[in-house]
Amino acid sequence: MTNQETATSGNSGGEKVGFISLGCPKALVDSERILTQLRIEGYQITPHYEDAGVVIVNTCGFIDAAKEESLEAIGEAIRENGRVLVTGCMGRGEDAEAIRARHPKVLGISGPAAYEEVLGTVREVLPHRHQPDPLVDLIPAQGVKLTPRHYAYLKISEGCNHRCRFCIIPSIRGDLVSRPIGSVMDEAEGLARAGVRELLVVSQDTSAYGVDLKYQTDFWQGRPLKSNLYSLASALSELGIWIRLHYVYPYPHVDALIPMMAAGKLLPYIDMPLQHGAPSVLQRMKRPAAAEKTLDRIAQWRDLCPELTIRSTFIVGYPGETEAEFEALLEFIEAAQLDRVGCFQYSAVKGAEANSLPDPVPEQIKADRWQQFMALQQGISARKLQQKVGTVQTILIDNVSDEGATGRTPADAPEIDGVVHLPGVTEFQPGEWVEAEITAADDYDLWVS
Repeated sequence: MTNQETATSGNSGGEKVGFISLGCPKALVDSERILTQLRIEGYQITPHYEDAGVVIVNTCGFIDAAKEESLEAIGEAIRENGRVLVTGCMGRGEDAEAIRARHPKVLGISGPAAYEEVLGTVREVLPHRHQPDPLVDLIPAQGVKLTPRHYAYLKISEGCNHRCRFCIIPSIRGDLVSRPIGSVMDEAEGLARAGVRELLVVSQDTSAYGVDLKYQTDFWQGRPLKSNLYSLASALSELGIWIRLHYVYPYPHVDALIPMMAAGKLLPYIDMPLQHGAPSVLQRMKRPAAAEKTLDRIAQWRDLCPELTIRSTFIVGYPGETEAEFEALLEFIEAAQLDRVGCFQYSAVKGAEANSLPDPVPEQIKADRWQQFMALQQGISARKLQQKVGTVQTILIDNVSDEGATGRTPADAPEIDGVVHLPGVTEFQPGEWVEAEITAADDYDLWVS
């Protein structure tokens, strides 16, 4: 199985299940939960089609390109194995119908986070005769993870209350459902005890954590804690590991987290999907924050925490985007001086309200604007990395080979940001923190020599 996350398990005698996990970190957590329960019930996990009694494909349905990748993965699994179950974001509504039409041989389809439905179908199509032996079928206390041992994603909620016109996530995953803070902290504590050095907090809207619970009090280690983002961040900071926040909107109450970052309790890093810089476009998008206030808030945050790294994503070519609005976006990017930025050309997604907006932007103009945007941001990112040359950084080692090691600073999230190259350095192990002086930088990465 290629081009997807896979997992392996021990050598016990259970029936074997193959697993393909596609999409975002939130979907990865769903995959980990399914895999953990499969192992608890005595199933083995195999990365090989030929060994699997059934293959599960966890799909992504965020944009059309992701849907096509999911459909191709399903097709490959059917060709190579023949017994395929499908779950995830494409498992509902018209997307599920599209799967059935293109791949009528699939044995079952379920929606996102449908853990029990997936497990029930596995039991039906692949009954296992092996009874788990707790002395042999050892399952890590933290469950099965698809990430390296030293970092893990911590999903704190499911769904979203926003109704952004370009997004179909609420129709796929529903409204916001937050986990009680005690449950989140129990999982986080278990991961830290198992050797995880970095927790990446994820959700559809991390800033809204606890809104649906009305911030009710829950308990962790006998202590009462409010189910809100500040209390959660404060409790996580006690674990003595890196805590990195993703999918944070620039709401006023997020201000309270910045002093914790300045004090070293949380990583000085915020992943904040802003999507555009022109107020008129944000209004058409139905985004929850105003560009002018966001710039003021970023300036205030940097005054309190100069080392703060801000990552964001943007869309160019949104329906009706004028040249003036695109110029406003470029001005926003220049003013914001964001550290890490991703940019996407608007792509119509079936079911998105934005599809009905007038004045679609021609594909060539989208491409030209994307090139302009990325050229501007690349220069900003490169200058910021050059400023780190000569500084001493804490580096979390990710990989070690005969040629050297690679790792990340607090400013670098795994998979999406840059890395630090340490050529010739082989004495460390993944998961170790080291201090080193940065000696060189390019547009994306840093070097230690």
